[in-house]
Amino acid sequence: MEKTVILGLGNLLYGDEGFGVRLAQHLYAHWDFPPGVSVVDGGTQGQTLLTFVEEADSLLVLDAVDFGLEEGELTLREEVPAYITAQKVGPHQNSFSEVLGLAALRGALPRRCALLGVQPAVMTLGAHCSPAVEQALPKATDQALALLRRWGIEPVRRARPRHLSAPVLAQL
Repeated sequence: MEKTVILGLGNLLYGDEGFGVRLAQHLYAHWDFPPGVSVVDGGTQGQTLLTFVEEADSLLVLDAVDFGLEEGELTLREEVPAYITAQKVGPHQNSFSEVLGLAALRGALPRRCALLGVQPAVMTLGAHCSPAVEQALPKATDQALALLRRWGIEPVRRARPRHLSAPVLAQL
């Protein structure tokens, strides 16, 4: 069975930085996915996410990303950068690009990988999600669902929202 991972990244304590997690939570709460699809709250777990990446045939990454766009503007990239760097401040400093780089070195990159990102406006400790990013969530949901449908995955809207639990929201 083909495996698809929808991976929300970010930190809810830093305003818009939590976009990926918020979007993953929203998808999990309001949609049912077929067997083989996992919705994961990856938070800021770094290298521990390698297992999810290596198990995926298809990977959709949700995150706040600075592409120099207007605040709250969405971007969908079907190529996600994978690289490894030797310059780190400490042993826990890993970007998600490095996680993909490790998967590539191990010959375990998903065959399909996409990034749905939002341009953050506020990324400070204790901040709430900015209005621009909050307003982008419905459109981000539509874009994520459209991509999944292109990949042959047919989500079904739930009559009632599901309760959230982390770090794995749904592993079906």
